[in-house]
Amino acid sequence: MHPSYRTLALIVAAALFMENLDGTIIATALPAIARDLGVEPLKLNLAITAYLLSLSIFIPVSGWVADKFGARRVFSSAIFIFMLGSVACAAANSLETLVLARILQGLGGAMMVPVGRLVILRAVPKGELIKALTYLTIPALLGPVLGPPVGGFIVTYADWRWIFLLNIPVGILGLILSHIYIPAIKSPDVAKLDGLGFALTGLGLAALVFSFEAMGRFPLSALALSLIALFGAACLVGYVFHARKTAAPIIDLGLLRVTTFRASVLGGSIFRIGIGALPVLLPLMLQLGFGLSAFASGMLTFISAAGALVMKGATQFVLRSFGFRRVLVINGLLSGLIMMGYALITPETPHLFILGAFLVGGMLRSLQFTGLNGLAFADIGQSGMSGASTFSAMMQQLSLSLGAGTAAFSLHAALTWRGGSIVTAADFQPAFLLVGGIVVISAFTFAALPKSAGAAVSGNALPAAGGELPASAADGKAR
Repeated sequence: MHPSYRTLALIVAAALFMENLDGTIIATALPAIARDLGVEPLKLNLAITAYLLSLSIFIPVSGWVADKFGARRVFSSAIFIFMLGSVACAAANSLETLVLARILQGLGGAMMVPVGRLVILRAVPKGELIKALTYLTIPALLGPVLGPPVGGFIVTYADWRWIFLLNIPVGILGLILSHIYIPAIKSPDVAKLDGLGFALTGLGLAALVFSFEAMGRFPLSALALSLIALFGAACLVGYVFHARKTAAPIIDLGLLRVTTFRASVLGGSIFRIGIGALPVLLPLMLQLGFGLSAFASGMLTFISAAGALVMKGATQFVLRSFGFRRVLVINGLLSGLIMMGYALITPETPHLFILGAFLVGGMLRSLQFTGLNGLAFADIGQSGMSGASTFSAMMQQLSLSLGAGTAAFSLHAALTWRGGSIVTAADFQPAFLLVGGIVVISAFTFAALPKSAGAAVSGNALPAAGGELPASAADGKAR
């Protein structure tokens, strides 16, 4: 890969890593923050939920903002806003100020994720895309596994406010490097903002994410959560009808006519529901079920990141050798089976065996994430990149939140089944079987793909015409 592409990918990856790490590290520090602010830990979950709601509301508009004001300006502004939110979090002296600061952080994070990826998609040739996207999968894998040990270390040996202040030097470096290296990409003709579509998608996603995340976190009845989820679903259904009558909808549903994008979004969403449960299940199993400390638990789960790094260098070779369809089907099956295998882990299981299982799982998930991201944009033309990046980020956020809710629901179901009130190691077995089964199901959604799907990106059996699709398909629109 050309050095400039690698540099560009690393700049974006560093910003996304900052956002992913911050999103998971706070969970470990909640008890300490609650004691310092004088509130109940349960109420402090609002700080996590507020961030996720902010992400959900603003992600849909990120593509339009990038087209209107330029990807470099928006990406740099997103880093700056995230830094401001981090400083405000560190300075918070009440629950209310912390929640407001997390909303500000969420605004920055909502722009960083899709716009950062958009920078890569527009600047990197498709033949180099897998190499570039490999770097962007690492933050998604490193954040959840680094968060617990880093958060545990800071809370144990320093003040919890350093959790947020760690973002400042990374953010400053990101601002400097993005100004130097990120091209000033801007769309020449931008349609008027779809205000109604923005409202419908923002409200719909926020309601669904809240209902999923609130499972097990807030003392709300099942009826209340169901009503909130139904409201969110109704908003999104309303958006589908609205988009059909709008010339320039905020989320282009026409992109689903592109076979590779549709498979990536639908199959990838199912996959991420299963994967989204891991940051909830693994720390709880190791800490509550096995009695390990937060730091010891984090040091075990950290090996997943090592697996992701090991797989990084082999991803391009694997996809070029076997193609998207075969890799996503077989690797998806293996990912689900090893997650189901986590149900066999007990407090007596040797740590060396646990490390091996987590290492292999990290390798498989890294390959699947990169494959899904590469497939999503393989047949999308430049004019459709902004909408595709926004659409993809929106579905990722929704599916990961649903995964966290699925994890909480499965644990509560296990407790109810045996009539207990305290989580034990045995309660995690059905949870891992459930989420691993969901991942297995996701693998079958890719079986219908053509053998040459995404060949322009993977390099596997390139079509004779050079791998490019007709303009109508590449743009993701029916003509």
